[in-house]
Amino acid sequence: MKKQLFALLFALVPLTAMAAPLPEQPFSMTPDINDEASLQRGMQLYVNYCMGCHSLEHQRFSRAATDLGMPQDLVEENLIFSSALAFNDQMRIAMEGDDGESWFGVAPPDLTLFNRIKGPDYIYSYLLGFYRDASQPLGVNNIVLEASAMPNVLEPLQGVQEMVCAESDRPIEGAELDPLSGKYQSCEVLQVTQPGKLEPDEFEEAVYDLTNFLVYVGEPSKLKAQALGPKVLIFIFIFGVIAYLLKREYWRDVH
Repeated sequence: MKKQLFALLFALVPLTAMAAPLPEQPFSMTPDINDEASLQRGMQLYVNYCMGCHSLEHQRFSRAATDLGMPQDLVEENLIFSSALAFNDQMRIAMEGDDGESWFGVAPPDLTLFNRIKGPDYIYSYLLGFYRDASQPLGVNNIVLEASAMPNVLEPLQGVQEMVCAESDRPIEGAELDPLSGKYQSCEVLQVTQPGKLEPDEFEEAVYDLTNFLVYVGEPSKLKAQALGPKVLIFIFIFGVIAYLLKREYWRDVH
């Protein structure tokens, strides 16, 4: 009997373990994988700006096209740029891990499950958090990941973003009091100093779409699960009514 109790105790130990919460990110977003247009735009951005270095080895072009309502000929013409890739292939890249490590100092990771590890707020904040930093090898830094080895590939869309100092007469979070001026200064304010192709709100929407696509890629079956959920509930309700009526019929003679 004691052995069974110890086995039960050890089986329940993982249930009491609490994972360490991820640190709060400076920006947040609420994914919507039912927004088909957003996912389509996100896939387009990913293929054009991210897929040169980051693969999606657990996702196929055909699966994304089916889930996101895109015709095969449209995908082949606009989203598959390599003759070595076909419509039913995985979204892999030509760059080898050793090459990426020698070029960037670390091999760019596959991003299929990145959202499941870091969460959408991390990705969204990271993509919005690049700023010019001449002390870094690639000339940019990131407020989310200090000394990031990734270049700001979205800079043509966003423009040049820099870290500027802001002053205030009132205390603000993260600001320090300057004893000479008597004002609170914060040098962690991001500001676009040279505009890009998109306006700031348009760029934020583009980053939202890109992050939203990565959320979908992390669990593509969730779309079908959400579509199937109401049907399952309706079936359970109908089956429950039939089972109840059958139970009454069986027990009628007993009572």
